[in-house]
Amino acid sequence: MAIKLKSPWEIERMREAGALLTEVVEEVGRHVEPGITTKELDRIAYEAIKKRKAKPAFLGLYGFPATLCTSVNEVVVHGIPSEEPLKEGDILSVDVGLIYGGFAADMARTFPVGRVSPEAERLIRDTEAAFFEGLKYLRPGFRIGDVAHAVQTFLESRGYGVVREFV
Repeated sequence: MAIKLKSPWEIERMREAGALLTEVVEEVGRHVEPGITTKELDRIAYEAIKKRKAKPAFLGLYGFPATLCTSVNEVVVHGIPSEEPLKEGDILSVDVGLIYGGFAADMARTFPVGRVSPEAERLIRDTEAAFFEGLKYLRPGFRIGDVAHAVQTFLESRGYGVVREFV
């Protein structure tokens, strides 16, 4: 399969979409605290995306009912926001996408809810480090499998595994 190179104009639009999405994720993160619901965080994300003249990428996609995917604790991926309040010690993974200028951006980040256990702190720290390990492989001509392999190898060296059902 041939790789289609993006033009400088397309790359700039992609950069803009990513920058806007970073702002949205940071805004959501400022509200993560015990007692808030993921449904409320979803509303905050929706409003933040609309304020930036963008469109939520996940809302309605294959029938998905929300702007955010919110995965609390053992939920692996694609959790649906709910009215259940977050509790002290939870960890929350937020996955969100937006469309801006015809280009999509997608980002996930894990937040501690208040004070978390040392194990949860380690998980958050190690997964962020794995992200940066994968970034080392992003260069012209890279293959996404190289990035995935680097991330997997890094995490396995720290005792984590891959949930094969989502690979």
